[in-house]
Amino acid sequence: MYILGIGLVFAGGFGIGQFEKALEGPWQRPATDNSGIYSYQVDLGTITDKGLLKGLRRSDKFSRMSVLAAADAVASSGMGSIEGKKAGVILSTAFGPHVTTFGFLDTILDYGDANVSPSTFSNSVHNAAASYIAQSLNIQGPTMTITQFFHSCQNALQLARLWLKEGRCDYVLAGAVDQYGDVMRYIYDQKLTPAPDGCIRPFNLKPTYQVPGEGAAFFLLGRDPEEGAFCKVGAISIGNPPEHEESADVTIIDSDGMLPDESAYATSISASPPIAAFSPFFGSMMIGSAFNCAAGAVMLKRQRYFANPVRENPHDMNLLDGTGAANIELIRCVRYNCHGEKAVIYLKKKDNYENDKR
Repeated sequence: MYILGIGLVFAGGFGIGQFEKALEGPWQRPATDNSGIYSYQVDLGTITDKGLLKGLRRSDKFSRMSVLAAADAVASSGMGSIEGKKAGVILSTAFGPHVTTFGFLDTILDYGDANVSPSTFSNSVHNAAASYIAQSLNIQGPTMTITQFFHSCQNALQLARLWLKEGRCDYVLAGAVDQYGDVMRYIYDQKLTPAPDGCIRPFNLKPTYQVPGEGAAFFLLGRDPEEGAFCKVGAISIGNPPEHEESADVTIIDSDGMLPDESAYATSISASPPIAAFSPFFGSMMIGSAFNCAAGAVMLKRQRYFANPVRENPHDMNLLDGTGAANIELIRCVRYNCHGEKAVIYLKKKDNYENDKR
C-alpha cells in the first residue's frame, strides 16, 4: 500500500506545502484565545480557494476540515480528480463532531426539542463528515467512520489496506480529524497538565504538558506505486508487535501530553535510531498519529530530516536535532494509549517506479 497524496488542515495552514514549511521550523508559539488560553486552532477564513466550501454552507467546522483535507490529498497526488474511479472513504476520529453535538444539546435545553435545527442535528452524526467527502468528490465506493480514542488512525490504515487487498477499491481516502472545543478543553485541564507557556515538551514524558489542537490529515492510498508517491506503508501493528521488528532510521513518537504519564515511550527509545516528536507543530490530539505519519512520509519522499521543534531533553535521549539531506529507508511511528498498548506504523522509502511495479 502506497501513500500517493497527502492533504492537511492544521493551525499552521492548509496543504502539504504549509506543513513542510512548518516542519522546516522554527517552532512558533500557538495563539491564545480571549481567556489567554493557548490552543492550536484552524482558521478556515485564511483559505483562499473557497470552491469546495461553497457547497458546504450548512456543514460544521468538523466536516469542512475533513472535506478540505481529503480534496487536498487528491490534489497533491497529481491525479486531478478521483471522480469515476473505484474509491472509498475512511474517516477516523477520537471524538467526532462533539462541538456540534454539545451545541445541539444546548439548543434542546434552551428551546425544547421541537425547535432545534435539523441541519445541526444532521451534522452532529459521526458519519456526516465522511458523507460530505463522498458527496463533494463524487466518490461512489464504500464510506466508513471509525471512532476510537487513541488508535483510530491506525485502524483506518489497516482497513484501507484490507479494502485494497480484497479489490473492493483501487484507491482509498483514509484520514483523521478532530476539533477543539471548550468542553474538551475543560476535561483536558481536569485530567492532564496544561502547558502554561503554550509549549508541548515531548521528551519530558511526565508531565509532557498538553496544548489542545485541531485539524484534519488525509492520505490517498493505492496498491500500486504510482509516480510521485510519498512512500510505502509497511506493517501496522496495534497491541502486538510485528513478527519481525525492523530497524528504523528514525522513530517518531506521538508524545504530546494526552497521557498523564508518557514514560512508556522510553521503552521504545534506544541509543539508536534518533527520536523525533512533531506535536509542537500541530498540538495535542488523539489523532496526532496521522500528522506524524504525514511528517514521516514527507521525510521519506524528500529524503530530508526535520529537526525536533522542542529539544528539551531531561532524559538524555538521542534526539533528531538537525534539518538537512539524509538517506532514509524506514521510519516507524509509535503511539501508546492509556492502557499501555503500543501501536506502530512502518513507513518505507518508495523505490524507483519501475522496480516497485515489479
